[in-house]
Amino acid sequence: MKKIPLSLIIFRFLLAPIILFLAYYLGEESRIIILVLMYLGLISDIFDGIIARKAGVSSEKLRRLDSQTDLIFWVSIGVATYILFPILIVENKFAIISIFAMEALCYIISFAKFGKETCTHAFLSKMWGLSLLVAFTSLLSFEYAGIPFYIAVVLGLIAHLDVIFIILILPKWQHDIPSSYHAWQIKKGVKIKRSKFLNG
Repeated sequence: MKKIPLSLIIFRFLLAPIILFLAYYLGEESRIIILVLMYLGLISDIFDGIIARKAGVSSEKLRRLDSQTDLIFWVSIGVATYILFPILIVENKFAIISIFAMEALCYIISFAKFGKETCTHAFLSKMWGLSLLVAFTSLLSFEYAGIPFYIAVVLGLIAHLDVIFIILILPKWQHDIPSSYHAWQIKKGVKIKRSKFLNG
């Protein structure tokens, strides 16, 4: 059981090149397969953390690997969507650029303060992940951005702001911080409550 979390992370990591390969070589015929792989990737992301916590192997190294794998996985979905529907992505380029800018800002601030990347796995970030699932389902299934896409963008901006506040508030680097409020509690020396389903 202790090896399952790492196996799920590796599985999600390997999905990224497969998704890109399918999009590039099969074109629009790959949409359904990519959608299935996206859902499998999200399921693996949910259960790797839960199982790691139950098995007592939720280490800093594993959580950092999980966080970076998440980034690679979702970027691969985004690139695949661009390969399939470039006009749709270009039409919404400014919203997409704003998300990438916020992601980069999180890394810059975290490296500047702690010398390592952020790994908060915050609650709002998890909600953003679910909104991405809905948005990409809409994009890949119906070639439609609209409301699902812009909800994901707005929630993504809010989630990244929360991560930035977490980084700025924390006195030292930690992983699995549910929110900026919890970071403030940690700074005051208050022991925060964690959920075995959401945070280690």
